[in-house]
Parts: sequence; C-alpha cells; structure tokens
Amino acid sequence: MTSSTHAQTAHSASDGKGILITGPAMNQLACLCLEQGEDQVLRVGVRSGGCSGMSYTMNFVASSDIKEEDEIYEYLTKDGASFRVICDPKSLLYIYGMQLDFSTELIGGGFNFTNPNATQTCGCGSSFAV
Repeated sequence: MTSSTHAQTAHSASDGKGILITGPAMNQLACLCLEQGEDQVLRVGVRSGGCSGMSYTMNFVASSDIKEEDEIYEYLTKDGASFRVICDPKSLLYIYGMQLDFSTELIGGGFNFTNPNATQTCGCGSSFAV
C-alpha cells in the first residue's frame, strides 16, 4: 500500500487530535488492547537513544499509571471497540502529528512511525532526530 492510501484511512482520536493511526495499525492495536485487558492503556513517547538520537517507545501500562499531565486520546475502531493512547507533554512536542502504521511484511513489518517533525530517520524506522 502506498502512503497516500494510508493517509486516506488514518484515524485521529475522538477529539480530532493525537497521533494519526492507519487502518491496519488500528486493527492491530485493537487486538493487542483486548489481549492486554480492560485496565490497560497504550503509552506512546520518545526517549534519548537509537541510531539517530531519539527513539520511539510504545508499551501498555495500567490506567492507574496515567499522570495528571499526560494527554489522553480515545480511539474508536470500526467495530465499536475503543482504546486509549496516552503521551507525556515532552514526548508530544516531538511526535505531534505523527502517523502510526502497521505492516505484516516479512522485512520491515511491524509498527512504523512517520513523523513530520523528524529531520532525520534511521533505516529501521524506530529512531529519529529533530
């Protein structure tokens, strides 16, 4: 699929903000959220490190780990399931407007990040520089 096709099927949070998530990534995240249980949310952020200086982080955490300053985005799948994505304010500065995609390709498969704020990305697609 081309990136223009993904852009047409990207979903934003219910408030119209947050990370854009493509259809394939929505399906994968919805499945993963179901496996994790009801009390889990997806934390997305950045940290220092990686090939280009900063790397993306994505992990499930208990909803009790949501901090007061975290931004919370609610996503709704086509079949009516919902899940929450949280991000700390510092990370949000680096990933605002980012698109999250998912590929089942043998090489380069998995979650892929397209970040409009990145000035440089590495070949693996999991680290960037601003």
